[in-house]
Amino acid sequence: MFVCQSFELLAQSPTSQAAQINLFQAIVIGLVQGLTEFLPISSTAHVKIVPVALGWGDPGVAFTAVIQLGSLAAILWYFWDDLTTVTRNMISATLAKRYRSSEFRLGLGIILGSIPIVLCGMLIKMFFEAQYEGSVIRSTPAIAITSIVMALLLGVAEAVGTRKRNFEKLDLWDGIGVGLGQALALVPGVSRSGATLTTGLFLGLERDTAARFSFLLGTPAILISGLVELKGLLEEMATVGDSSLIPLVGGLIAAVISSYLAIAWLIKFLRNHSTWVFVWYRLAFGVAILVGLATKTIQNV
Repeated sequence: MFVCQSFELLAQSPTSQAAQINLFQAIVIGLVQGLTEFLPISSTAHVKIVPVALGWGDPGVAFTAVIQLGSLAAILWYFWDDLTTVTRNMISATLAKRYRSSEFRLGLGIILGSIPIVLCGMLIKMFFEAQYEGSVIRSTPAIAITSIVMALLLGVAEAVGTRKRNFEKLDLWDGIGVGLGQALALVPGVSRSGATLTTGLFLGLERDTAARFSFLLGTPAILISGLVELKGLLEEMATVGDSSLIPLVGGLIAAVISSYLAIAWLIKFLRNHSTWVFVWYRLAFGVAILVGLATKTIQNV
């Protein structure tokens, strides 16, 4: 019943604008962003749905993208040794013209894997921003259905994945494959971490390797997304005064701390546990949203 009603809601075009966020709300949203950015449950969905459910309204794409810079800081903080090692090894392999070496191919894979989401994101920003902001794919029911679909895909990947390859066995094609999966994250509710983890499992990677590689591959995408939206948000803040700066800083700090904790926990968790807990959570999350929409306890924005 709820699925049928959700398709009726999908036909409606959401018209809400980004809400003004105070310091307390920004900190809460920053915590939600950080805790969900690296778990395969969609930070975009939670950053939109949680404020809406609390009656604060949709914080908007710009605010969401900028506080993602807090998650980027956490990646650099946690994976600094990995990032510098991959970079150093690729440079050394390039200078030595060892283009067939695993070091060069891994570095190239990360670069090529970052292109799909960056290219698609830039095209949306340059030519389809207005349509994307108000499009049906950012609506609440669309997020719910996407969450359910991605939960099912993660469940299939968990069931059929061989999980035989560790980080040392990553290659060029892993970067390209996981990068293509990452591009799906432009659809709200997909989850960048969820899409890349799911793709990694389908490619036969170990769970913690797939998660770790997902974080490294996401670094360029999160950086570019945040910087692109930062300019627009700063211009927006200039029109309303300095009062918007304090909430933004509060949200960023909260995102850094919670992101770091989420990364550390997930890597440790996936070494000894499956992803089924996330599958069931995403299913429950999507169904709960549809129930909320059907009972009008959650607004369609």
